[in-house]
Amino acid sequence: MLSSSTTCSTNPNPNCTLQPTMNKPNSEIPSKPPKIQSFKESANTLFNSQSLAISKCFSSNTKSVPVCESLEECPLVVVSFYKFADFPDHAYLRKPLKELCERLRVSGGIILAPEGINGSICGTRDSVEEVLAFIQTDERLKGLRRIESPVSPEEEAIHHGHMSSSPLAAGEDAPFRWDHVRVKLKKEIVTLGMPSVSPIEKVGEYVSPKEWNELISDPDTVVIDVRNDYETRIGKFKRAVDPCTTAFRKFPSWVDEQFELNKSESQINPDSPSETTAEQEEETEKKMPRVAMYCTGGIRCEKASSFLLSKGFKEVYHLQGGILKYLEEVPRAESLWEGECFVFDKRVSVEHGLVQGTYKLCYGCKEPVSDADMEAPEWEYGVTCPYCYSSKSEEEKERARARQKQFERWGIIGGPDKGRKAIKTVEGEKRSVEQGRPDI
Repeated sequence: MLSSSTTCSTNPNPNCTLQPTMNKPNSEIPSKPPKIQSFKESANTLFNSQSLAISKCFSSNTKSVPVCESLEECPLVVVSFYKFADFPDHAYLRKPLKELCERLRVSGGIILAPEGINGSICGTRDSVEEVLAFIQTDERLKGLRRIESPVSPEEEAIHHGHMSSSPLAAGEDAPFRWDHVRVKLKKEIVTLGMPSVSPIEKVGEYVSPKEWNELISDPDTVVIDVRNDYETRIGKFKRAVDPCTTAFRKFPSWVDEQFELNKSESQINPDSPSETTAEQEEETEKKMPRVAMYCTGGIRCEKASSFLLSKGFKEVYHLQGGILKYLEEVPRAESLWEGECFVFDKRVSVEHGLVQGTYKLCYGCKEPVSDADMEAPEWEYGVTCPYCYSSKSEEEKERARARQKQFERWGIIGGPDKGRKAIKTVEGEKRSVEQGRPDI
C-alpha cells in the first residue's frame, strides 16, 4: 500500500516518485484510519491525506503518468475484456503483466489460459490503456473485445476502500481493490468443463444491440439467458428462458435435458423402433429451434453458442457485447431489458447507461441483495442473507461475525497485526514486528 513516503519503493524505476501533500512525522500518524463521513471527504482523503497522487512515474516506454491533484483530474475507468486465441504458452505473460499493473496502480483480475485471456481492470484511463496495449503486443491477443464503464466519485470511494460502508471483508479477493491485482493461470478463461468446445473454431452469429430487439421479439426465437440463477434473479430480457443453473459448467446438461438431445426415440417412445430413421432425424432437427442467447459481457455466449453448434443447432445468435453493451447503447424507452444487471465488482449491479444499480452484496455468499432482502430476519450484515442463511452452519456464521468485527475495528481483515509475525525479544517477551519494516 502506498504511504506518504517520497520514494516509490515497489517500483523498480528509480525515477518513480510520489508527490506528497502532507508531511507528518511518524508520531503523528494515527494508528487507526479516520472514519470518513462523506464521499467528498473520501475523495480529499484519497488524494491529500493518503498522498496517492503520482508524479514522475514512467512506464516501460518512458511515458509519464500525469500528476493527479484530485479525483476529477484523473477519474477511474473499469474495462472488461477478453479474447479467445490459441495461447498454449500463456504462462509467460503472467509475471510482466502483473508487474506492469502494479507499477501503474491498475487493479482487478485477469485470467490467462491456453484458450486466451479474460479480465476486468480498473485504473486511470492512461494506465488502463497502457495495460491493454501491452497485452496486445502479442499478435494472438490483438483485437480484444472490451466493454468500458465509467466510475463515479461514489464508486471511486468504495473502490479505494475509504468508506465505512465498503467492507473489504468480503473482500480480499474482490476484483477492484485499489492496491491489488491478480493474474491467474487457469485451464479455461470461462469454465464450461468441455475442452473440445472451441469458439476459435466455430461460434454463433453476433447480433448488435440495435438489432437485438427485433430478433428476440420474434415468437419463433427461443431466448436463453446463459448466466447463473443469482444473476437472472435481479434482471433479464423479456421472454427469456432461465436455465436456473448455479454454474456455467451446468449449462450443457441443461441443454441436453431441455431439448432431449441425448435421448433416443426408443427412450422417448418405447413403442418406436430402435433404428434412427430419416423421419426421426427430421424430428430431432425440429427440437433445435432458432436460439438467441445473451450473458453479461459476451464471453459465456461465445462458448455456449459454440457448444450448441456442436450439438447440431443450425441458427444460433448471441448479443454482441452482452447486456452491458445493450444497456450502454439502447435507450431505456426502447429497451426490452427488465431489472438490473449483476456485475462482478463492487458496483454489484448496473442499470441503463451503466450507472450503478440499487443492489448490495451479501458478504456471506457474494449474492446480490435488495433493500427488501436486508429487512428480512435472515439478514446480518457481513454474515448472512435470505439466500444463504439456511445453508450456513453456526460455525461458519461465527467465523463471518469475527471477520466482520475485525474490519469494523481495524479497517482490514486480520487486525493491526496482519502481515506481522511474532518474534522473541532479548527478554523473551513476544512482540509483533511488521515483516521487513521496523515498528512505527
